[in-house]
Amino acid sequence: MVSHVVILGCGRSGTSIFGELFETLGAHQYFFEPNLEQVRQIDFSAGPVAMKVPKAFPGTPMTPGLPFLLEEFLSLIPEPRTFFWQARNPLDAVCSLRPGIEANWSHNPKPPDWEQWLARPLVERCARHWSYINVNGYRAVKQFAAINRYEDLVLDPINAAKKACSLTGCDVPPYQPAIEAWAATVGNRKDVSVYEAKRQVVWSRQDHSVRVERWRENLSPEEVAAVCEIVKEAASELGYPVPQRELLAHR
Repeated sequence: MVSHVVILGCGRSGTSIFGELFETLGAHQYFFEPNLEQVRQIDFSAGPVAMKVPKAFPGTPMTPGLPFLLEEFLSLIPEPRTFFWQARNPLDAVCSLRPGIEANWSHNPKPPDWEQWLARPLVERCARHWSYINVNGYRAVKQFAAINRYEDLVLDPINAAKKACSLTGCDVPPYQPAIEAWAATVGNRKDVSVYEAKRQVVWSRQDHSVRVERWRENLSPEEVAAVCEIVKEAASELGYPVPQRELLAHR
């Protein structure tokens, strides 16, 4: 049986392009960042539903690191359901978060102490944002959420899509053409001619030539050291080793 799909994770980690996979497949009715009132209106009995980062209204109770109250949200999504936690190397994610965090900390959910970080360098604010979501948010759902890595999506999109299909109960052969169509839009190269997740172009910048390990083009050794100190707990939780000396030695 094809399951409902929920994609969670920190902004600028591939949640949008991963969501577009399910939008392209056609097996699911797809919702991009629906608010919880919209989720309540969905007729889940009509067929599988996929959604990317649902959100509660500002000022309402939320589980730390998630943009909604987890208990409330779980009560709205019937079984079978598959949760994905979209992860990305923190150094690359920090680079990609810079435009949004610089714009009055536009990414959500904000850490509770975000205003105390406003005087800190931009990359440190981005690291704090990434760490808050990937420590608290991930731990809230880790018992039932599968980690889906940005690096797998970008470097091997066909196999990443097949794995996602398997986890959600979609038989691969009928969806092979759709998988190939989606995979053709995904890649590691970065320039003005390549595809961007259609709802996220506002935060895109042309200051790097590759997506994976873009930090080598964007961050100074001093910035790498500062970021590693802030993200080390969450990076370890997600299986991203960021040993400071080794990273700096390979610049």
